[in-house]
Amino acid sequence: MRTSFRIISFLFCVALFISSCSRKKDSFISRNYHALSAKDNTLYNGYIALEEGRIGLNESYQDNYWDILPVERMQVDDEVILPGQNKNESFSRAEEKAVKAIQMHSMNIQGKEVNPQMDEAYLLLGKSRYFDQRFVPALEAFNYILYKYAASDKINQAKIWREKTNLRLENDQLAIENLKRLLEQEELKDQDLADATSTLAQAYINLKSLDSAVTQLNIASLNTKNNDERGRYRYIQGQLYNRLGYKDSANIAFEQVIKLNRKTPRIYLIAAHLEQANNLSISEDNREIILETLTEIEENRENRPFLDKIYHQIGDYYRTIASDSLAVEYYNRSLRTNSADKKLKAINYEILGDYFFDYSEYKIAGAYFDSTMTNMVKDSKPFRIIKRKRDNLDDVIYYEDIAVVNDSILSLTALSYEDQLAYFENYTEQLKIQAEKEKEEEEIQERNKEFANNFANNDFEAKSAKSMTLSRGPNGPPGGSSFYFYNPTTVAYGKNDFIKNWGDRALEDDWRWSTKSKSFINKETLNTVAVAVAENELFNPEYYIDKIPTDQKKIDSIIKERNFAYYQLAVIYKEKFKEYELSKETFQHLLNQEPEEKLVLPSKYNLYKLYALLEENDEATIAKNDIIANYPDSRYAAILLNPEAGAAKDENSPENIYTKLFNKLENQEFSEVITQSDEYITAFEGDPMVPKFELLKATATGRLNGFDAYSNALNFVALNYANTPEGVRAQEIIDNVLPKLANKEFVDSETDDNYKVVYYFTNTTKEAIEAFKTALDKEIEKVNVYNLSISEDIYNPTTTFVIIHGLKSKDGALGYAESLEEKKKDKIKHDHFAVSSTNYRIIQIHKNFDEYLNIE
Repeated sequence: MRTSFRIISFLFCVALFISSCSRKKDSFISRNYHALSAKDNTLYNGYIALEEGRIGLNESYQDNYWDILPVERMQVDDEVILPGQNKNESFSRAEEKAVKAIQMHSMNIQGKEVNPQMDEAYLLLGKSRYFDQRFVPALEAFNYILYKYAASDKINQAKIWREKTNLRLENDQLAIENLKRLLEQEELKDQDLADATSTLAQAYINLKSLDSAVTQLNIASLNTKNNDERGRYRYIQGQLYNRLGYKDSANIAFEQVIKLNRKTPRIYLIAAHLEQANNLSISEDNREIILETLTEIEENRENRPFLDKIYHQIGDYYRTIASDSLAVEYYNRSLRTNSADKKLKAINYEILGDYFFDYSEYKIAGAYFDSTMTNMVKDSKPFRIIKRKRDNLDDVIYYEDIAVVNDSILSLTALSYEDQLAYFENYTEQLKIQAEKEKEEEEIQERNKEFANNFANNDFEAKSAKSMTLSRGPNGPPGGSSFYFYNPTTVAYGKNDFIKNWGDRALEDDWRWSTKSKSFINKETLNTVAVAVAENELFNPEYYIDKIPTDQKKIDSIIKERNFAYYQLAVIYKEKFKEYELSKETFQHLLNQEPEEKLVLPSKYNLYKLYALLEENDEATIAKNDIIANYPDSRYAAILLNPEAGAAKDENSPENIYTKLFNKLENQEFSEVITQSDEYITAFEGDPMVPKFELLKATATGRLNGFDAYSNALNFVALNYANTPEGVRAQEIIDNVLPKLANKEFVDSETDDNYKVVYYFTNTTKEAIEAFKTALDKEIEKVNVYNLSISEDIYNPTTTFVIIHGLKSKDGALGYAESLEEKKKDKIKHDHFAVSSTNYRIIQIHKNFDEYLNIE
């Protein structure tokens, strides 16, 4: 009976307690129960999740030290977040905890919240949404605190976070006004003051008011309790001073970062050191001090993760003091660190590219510019600048490659067979040594890999003791043991490793003495490699000797190609890069090679111009007299004798001849354009105008012979003049225009309202065609209903079309032609057909006139 009474009493007390904890009753127990439950359970776990998310956010964020750092480390993505989605599970969990605290512990009684922890819950809700980059819902949460909990001790934090959110929504001016009002009306202290002023500083930075931002960051640095934040604020302050041009003040700010030492993230310390070094003007007095400081930073083991930036700064130091070789070395060291900073890599590559460009190492410069572009934002302005610079190197790299390769081939052809054999024996020996090294390294890697796999598959540490005691037989190795002494793979690896290091040594005392034989390579392996090497034709000198050209025609072709490459290089150095000295040396080298006659005179004339530009007047006079004396009938001699006429371009210049040929193309004199283009391409070989003649010839060929001939001619120009504007244009036509012209199927469309009557003449004299056109003209003038006109088109070398334009239908076109035939007087009767404008275009492009007649 007594037990039952106790149970009933206990249950009554529990029921009484639960009823007194109702969210609908404003009692002392209810308020404290729900406040304590919300604070020490739900909100506690929510803030832990929020902090986890913030740590992850900071770790994943990559600062761009080439620009002013943002006050807060958070990368805002442009990706739109749909309802129900989130970017980070930690922030999602924090939001869930905040919502749970509000739903389970809110005590809104008669319009008043009596649970003192609810402002904390809404603050957590706003923060979790803010870091999850859902800024509008975050703003709603912070505004709710300001509206509902005006007496809360968290009201100032809510106001600050609201303005942080306004900054993310790009409401910078509104944030400044609200924060200034907050600072005037409230006496903020410590971290609240630091948060408010740092947020205000970010707003000023966004609006480019850098001097105002500096002041606010100084206040934030003095009041924050977080040394990570203090180091960041001071570093940004130094950056702002640099932007404003106050280098001394910047160095003071950076020095304050350095004094924090290990209290702040290491990256701020290193960046501050490097900025200080960059700000110091290098003179004879402080040169050693700066180098000593940079060297000390470099040698500090703690700074290894930041060697990419340190090496770059040392490279900048050597570049400033004009120690180019050391600068190049350190920029390359910076690149070899495999930095994650793409902008740093782009800057290093660009600097190195410029170095080698200045030293006329254009191929190396081109490679560096290629690497620069891979580390830049595509189609950005800096990218386009580098691309333009790189494109300008295409020609020179192309011709330098030709010159180097052909010179090498010609040098080999000049050697005797014995010298060739000796050269390639030495070359193949080096190849064999390299192949053996690579083979040995591969075998070592394979053994290591096999050992690692076995090591991973056998948990020998956990089982070795058991194997030793339970599995060992009386006279042999333990059965089934995983102890590594009894693993055959591990033992084999150990033997191989011993042989590799010590060789096949006998088991005896003092086996390690240097007098004992020592072979670092397994003999069996070496023999296998040697056999494989011997069987490879790449290690046979005769394989290479057989590839050396011996036919004189082929050698002459290589010489011709080499000489043309040198001529083009010399012109490019002179015209594009203004490297007059290098151009002069290249022309002189070309003339020493005794090139074909058509390159001699242009080279001598260019040399004359170069001597004049370099103010080498005696050499210029000799070159001038040589051209006038030995080439009196040339256009170059005429220019030298009469400079004014030369300046006006004599009528035999390539430019004027090209203009005349272009006019002939417009007049449909296609055969003559093709013939004369061939003549001038040969006559002006080496002249920059040659690609223009080739493209003109291709156009005339297409107009005369059709699509296939045009395609072949364009391919020739694109392949043989790939590095000229004409070659590029030919390739563009191949890629973009020809596919649109490829269709040769005739179209039968009822919507066509533009038709022609086409009279065709085969092997007819020009006079007869002109007489026919005159008669046709008289008849057309009598027609007032349609706006008719006539023209003459060349179809192919033997066929000419005379066309009546302006007819609206096929039947109408045929009817009009028949009416001309049936006239009582001045009849016009000749072979003809009617065709739409669309099909006439196909006939002219594909030269399939016969096919169209068969369809008719």
